Amino acid sequence: MGKESDVCLKTLVVVAHPNLQQSRVNKRWVEELRKHSGEITVHELYGEYPEKVLDIGREQALLAECERLVLQFPLQWYSTPPLLKQWLDEVFTMAWLFGPGGKAVAGKELLLAVSIGGAEETYEAGGLIGYTISELTRPLQAFASQIGMTMLPHFKFHGANQAADEQIESSAGRYVRHILTPELDPRIARVRMLNEMKQKMQASL
Repeated sequence: MGKESDVCLKTLVVVAHPNLQQSRVNKRWVEELRKHSGEITVHELYGEYPEKVLDIGREQALLAECERLVLQFPLQWYSTPPLLKQWLDEVFTMAWLFGPGGKAVAGKELLLAVSIGGAEETYEAGGLIGYTISELTRPLQAFASQIGMTMLPHFKFHGANQAADEQIESSAGRYVRHILTPELDPRIARVRMLNEMKQKMQASL
C-alpha cells in the first residue's frame, strides 16, 4: 500500500450529521471511511446518541486512544451541528484537559472535514457570504490552540447541494487520502524537506 499505511496513525473520525442516511456527501464519505477500519475509527454521534445524552467517559476514552481527530460535519448556519457543539462542550472538560496528569489531548492533531451547500466563490472575499471557511471555523482553530492540539489543513467540499454523483464519488477517495496523509502537519513536511536538502548537499561534497 501507499505511504499513508506505512505510518498508520490512530485516526478517530467523529461524524456529526443530523440526518446521515439522507445525506449524499457525508453518507458516501462514511462508507469510504469504513473501508479503512484498520486505520480509521468512525464514530457517528447522532447514531450513537439519539437522545443526545453523551457518555462522557466513553468519549474521553476514544479521544485518549487516537493520535489524529477528524471532525466531519455539514456547515449549518455557518457553524457546526448542535450535537457536535454539545460534544465539544461536555467532553472537553477543564478537569480532564488540565487536571492531574493534564494535557489529555496535547500533541494530538485535529482537522475538519466540512461539506458546504454553497459554491466556493460565495465563501470568498466579495462573494455572497463574504467569509471563507477558514474564517468561519476560527472558533475551532482557537479551541485547538488552547488545548494543545495541532490544527491541520481542512478538507472541504463546496457545492454539496448541486454536486453530481461523480463529484461526490471523487471527493470520497480524496477525503480518505487526505486524512491518512501523515505529513498534513506542515512541520513534518518541513523537517523532511530540510533533511532531504542536507542529504543532497552532503552527497555533492
